Amino acid sequence: MRELKMKLTRRIVMGAAAACLLFSGTAAMAQQTELTFWSWRQEDKAFYQDIIKKFQEKNPDISVKFEAFAPENYQTILSTALAAGRGPDVIQVRAYGNLETIAAPGYLLPIDKQTVPELANFPDAALAAETLRADGKIYAVPFATQTMLVIYNNKIFKDAGVQPPQTWDDLVKVSQTLKSKNVTPFANGTATAWQNETIVGALLSSMLGKDFEADIVAGKADFTDPRFVNALAKLKDISQYFAPNFTGVDYPSSQQLFVAGRAGMFAGGSFEVANFKKQNPSLDLGVFASPVQKAGDERLVARFYDGGYAVNAKTDKKDAAIKFVRFLATPEYGTLFTNQLKNISPIKGIKVEDPLTQEMTKLADGAMSYLMLVHFRYQEPSGSVLLQSNVQKMLAGQQTPEQAAAEINKGIATYYKPFQK
Repeated sequence: MRELKMKLTRRIVMGAAAACLLFSGTAAMAQQTELTFWSWRQEDKAFYQDIIKKFQEKNPDISVKFEAFAPENYQTILSTALAAGRGPDVIQVRAYGNLETIAAPGYLLPIDKQTVPELANFPDAALAAETLRADGKIYAVPFATQTMLVIYNNKIFKDAGVQPPQTWDDLVKVSQTLKSKNVTPFANGTATAWQNETIVGALLSSMLGKDFEADIVAGKADFTDPRFVNALAKLKDISQYFAPNFTGVDYPSSQQLFVAGRAGMFAGGSFEVANFKKQNPSLDLGVFASPVQKAGDERLVARFYDGGYAVNAKTDKKDAAIKFVRFLATPEYGTLFTNQLKNISPIKGIKVEDPLTQEMTKLADGAMSYLMLVHFRYQEPSGSVLLQSNVQKMLAGQQTPEQAAAEINKGIATYYKPFQK
């Protein structure tokens, strides 16, 4: 009888303990804060899910649900949700003019070095990309540095006996040599309008130079300046080495031409490299900055900061959202971002493992701005749209370089007072 009572007592105690564990587990789950995190980077879903796991290991009381949308629809979906007082807690946002469209109406929570001390990890130019000009406040943690440069196929160059060019004359000679060996020098086409802007940034930045950018911003020069017109003339001349029938070749086709190893060079952005290697891991790639007019001139790439991580102003989980955004501003995160995605983080103190990414990082140190995006994509007609469409027409033989420059200048002058002389 005594033994039976002891067994019953043990069962009661064990049952009570199990109930306590169940209750405490349920209570812990009930206390967990769930954040929603939206992005347009569908291709990076696996990366972000891994990052979220690392964050949750340090913050078990916070869970994060990542959701990605098609890039072409993202801004509309996001703006609609925010206007309705909804949307995610944490938002991957664009930079410059596109940031202003959702920061100006008050949809985003302003941040500073008090609320996000990790902002000290970023260069001023990166923070400026996520700053609303009207109030001077920062609204997002920057996430990537993009550079416009030339990517080349190292095997094709070696087989042809050519080296990465230093000057514009060198570039012409390399292109001529490749063409004589039945290799398409540049994979680029111009049928996709926005590609024309990347081509300008990749090939003409050294030709234009930092002084030209400074003069444009200060109103000391406009886009009819001989420096700009002459650079466009050089672009028109080199376009004879683009993909066959390049005016009808769209962006995906030009990518495939390069990935297939049928072209020696691709004028584009640093963001292309990871995609090229993913599609064809056997590619041996190199990069170089835009060639200079003459030896001794400063070689430059065109650089911009590609969006950031922001907090919804109407979230009721502000503390948790800020904690997650702070994690996305750490060197630990920046190192993972750079090495796993082969995309350059602007965070100071990151450790870059891949040699080609190291090279792109060094090139980004010598840069002028990606001109139209950084300075003239805030009002309509957008400087980017003007550049894209008029360069497209010029390369199709429908305009001279002088006419293209005049049309670009005319459009920007409708709102940019320094050009209204």
